[in-house]
Amino acid sequence: MSSETNNDLSLALSNLVNTGSTIVQESLELLSGGLKGAAQVIEPLGKTVIDLLGSAINTIGSAVQTVASAIAPKK
Repeated sequence: MSSETNNDLSLALSNLVNTGSTIVQESLELLSGGLKGAAQVIEPLGKTVIDLLGSAINTIGSAVQTVASAIAPKK
């Protein structure tokens, strides 16, 4: 009887440890997948922002040149 109780307890503990490790492993996989997904969203957004800033700087440069040529005295 005592042997059966020890075996049941050992089996229960083993199952508990296995369940805990599975939960931790799956949580880490979920976190990893979330980070990969976020990186896939942020990467094109970053490229778009950089392109937009480049276009804005070029537009401002053109506007400054236009204003400068309009103000400059004609010879």
